[in-house]
Amino acid sequence: MSFYQEMYEAKKTTAHDAVASIADRSNLILGMGAAMPPALMEAVASRAKQGWFTNLNVYYMHASAAATESLLVPELMPVIKPHPLFMSSHDRHLAKQGYDVGEEWVHFVPCLFHQAGRLLTESISPDCFVVTVSPMDKSGHFSLGTNPDYGATVVRKAKRIIVEVNENMPRSFGECLLHISDVDMIVENSPPLMETIIGGGSVEDEKIGHFIAERIPDGATLQMGIGAVPNSVMSQLVSHKDLGLHSELFSPPMVDLIKRGVLNGRRKTLLPYKHVFTLALGDRDMFDFMDDNPSIVGYPVSYVNNPSVIRKNENMISVNAAIEVDFTGQVNSESIGGHQFSGTGGQLDFVRGAYASPGGKSFIALHSTAKKGTISRIVPHLTGGAVTDPRMDVQFVVTEYGVADMKGRSLQQRAKALIDIAHPDFREDLSREAHSMGMM
Repeated sequence: MSFYQEMYEAKKTTAHDAVASIADRSNLILGMGAAMPPALMEAVASRAKQGWFTNLNVYYMHASAAATESLLVPELMPVIKPHPLFMSSHDRHLAKQGYDVGEEWVHFVPCLFHQAGRLLTESISPDCFVVTVSPMDKSGHFSLGTNPDYGATVVRKAKRIIVEVNENMPRSFGECLLHISDVDMIVENSPPLMETIIGGGSVEDEKIGHFIAERIPDGATLQMGIGAVPNSVMSQLVSHKDLGLHSELFSPPMVDLIKRGVLNGRRKTLLPYKHVFTLALGDRDMFDFMDDNPSIVGYPVSYVNNPSVIRKNENMISVNAAIEVDFTGQVNSESIGGHQFSGTGGQLDFVRGAYASPGGKSFIALHSTAKKGTISRIVPHLTGGAVTDPRMDVQFVVTEYGVADMKGRSLQQRAKALIDIAHPDFREDLSREAHSMGMM
């Protein structure tokens, strides 16, 4: 037995014994998305049900189904205090359950994604970090796999590190490594990783994708968000040449472009030939493609999403979605009817970084309507209650009816350009509203 294997065996334990070290009234940080450790969360939930906690603050982003089947359940809300930095559908469901009984169960924390690691290690005390990792290699290293994001920062500074080793977690390169000497306890558990499947796009998605794809030059470096529109854009890039990747997200359509040789990083100005990401969401095939692939490198979100780093990529292209855009160009991508729907995430990071890049372009994409065509998403005033992207930062706004360039335009010109790409059924009313506001 090797030296590292001896250390491994000494630190290996059961999930219930591992979480017994988590103190009451402390701050527990969970790995994000696919890195949320099911066995450890279930064990924490079990202890909470047994009365070991009176208050446990839980910080995370993008809750998984496993979290809401164990730790984030209504019966535990008197003692478990969820603090998401980004709301998933599971968080929204839990929040609604709380609203229905007159309680605030979910305590959303606004955060630019590139600052998440700093927030979780400086603004709060990271008492314990629990995370899913890949199996240990012969040099004594685990890998954070799909999720270096804030994990790569928290794992260096948390007071206690408990890992859940999952044979299905891919081994990634970059700054994803965690040495066994820095781990306090080890639990083994290998269920399938959380998968995120995006369905086929609509006609509107294809039109938006076309408008954006035709404005992406050969040799550009891409950042693509999640959803049908970014997927549609990537499906229309198969004839492009020498594209690069510096993206918050790594997703299945990127695998196809890499296999085709379209996404090769040959002309990148920062980390050429490397596909840079900070979190990965996808399916089993994508995880297998990532595993032990030296061209795919994960770095902390403090690096990947930092606008001052993003701007070093020439011809940086950023594509993200929105809920609504007002006449002045302000963008709301996170709130509906005053309720938090998602989060700021890394959208503003890349909006700013891409525009600061030589030749860079930033696109905000949205369907022209919502609720089966009954509501315009080009609006006089934002109704959601949040400004994700200030009007000074927004460059291109894209709907299925065209592209509106906000840069260098007056408020009146912005209003007209946005109304021109609104759904035709709403343009007359929007124009009338713009006139009443003195903007046309």
